[in-house]
Amino acid sequence: METREILELVKSGSMSVEEAEGHFRRQPFEDLGFAKLDLHRKMRSGFPEVIFCSGKPDEFLVSIYQRMAAEEGQAFGTRATQQQYELVRGVLPGVQYDPVSRILKLERPSKERTGLIVVATGGTADIPVAEEAAQTAEYFGTRVERVYDVGVSGLHRLLAQTEKLQEANCVVAVAGMEGALASVIGGLVSNPVIAVPTSVGYGANFGGLSALMTMINSCANGIAVVNIDNGYGAGYMATQINRLACGGQSDQ
Repeated sequence: METREILELVKSGSMSVEEAEGHFRRQPFEDLGFAKLDLHRKMRSGFPEVIFCSGKPDEFLVSIYQRMAAEEGQAFGTRATQQQYELVRGVLPGVQYDPVSRILKLERPSKERTGLIVVATGGTADIPVAEEAAQTAEYFGTRVERVYDVGVSGLHRLLAQTEKLQEANCVVAVAGMEGALASVIGGLVSNPVIAVPTSVGYGANFGGLSALMTMINSCANGIAVVNIDNGYGAGYMATQINRLACGGQSDQ
């Protein structure tokens, strides 16, 4: 339960001062033994804790989702498998899974989305990472438009989207191969570009290192680079930028 919600309950008389004190006295994390859930993270940073699903033992993952859902009314996880989805769905029937982005989430209905970011990809093979970025931003309350398969090998496809790119508060450019997409977009827009190198490519791509090095060495200004295949990190940072552009609004 959030601070404002507790204060509103006290104001309306639905919660006693003593009950509110009990909420505020709790330590800022909950120790489950195998995990220490950072339940005050949203209060500090504006974003609740996100669950990295890959590699977590089944019973630990299910317990974490149950506790996060009980505390926040929602839960968001990345890099989940179909099997993990089935396990979590057994205790939280409303959980949703996207096999493309591998996001496993329980989301409040009718969430308002504000501002605008654009998520663009060099190719169709980059979409899984792009969807991780786009759906992360959407979960945190950002309006997202997708511009997919606009790589520099067919530059006219990207240029046809120039107006949309320029309207966005931030652009996330997701590309593998040599990773030139971010540099081209950086030369077209006035707002920040977050470059996401992907591991898509042939042998000398070195699992995304070639795209990473291109993006880091870009001659275009206003480009920040996240780690290889880190769609989540890009979606998070894009939301921070979008919130600033919208006057600091947080997700609902």
